[in-house]
Amino acid sequence: MPLSRLRDQLDQVFDPDFAISDLFGGAWLPAVDVLEGKDKLTVNAEVPGFRREDLDVSVHENNLIISGERKSDEERKDGGEFHRSERFYGRFHRSISLPFSVDTSKIEARYRDGVLMITLPKSEQAKARQIEVKVE
Repeated sequence: MPLSRLRDQLDQVFDPDFAISDLFGGAWLPAVDVLEGKDKLTVNAEVPGFRREDLDVSVHENNLIISGERKSDEERKDGGEFHRSERFYGRFHRSISLPFSVDTSKIEARYRDGVLMITLPKSEQAKARQIEVKVE
């Protein structure tokens, strides 16, 4: 497990979108937990302050892609002046390599209390099978 975590962190560092936007001070990525169960993978991403329609979830070439955009508050749109601004705004893009093939027709995504919960069932080919040993 520690090696896969290191690989994910290195992938983030070498992701061109991450590196370029980080140079300009605007990079942010939601924190994620990835848990493999017997028959599924569960991904929880912290994305507080988003509306459901501002989040996109897809699977492409064995990668889970989560992206979205946090829009600025109404105060900024009305010409108000911030005394302090510590929250990140703008787009993010996360790509998570899937450790096995998934059944894309059964993927579910739910959003509650600022957490995006994605369930990715294993495909039949990815599930472990018990092989019967026959006596001859």
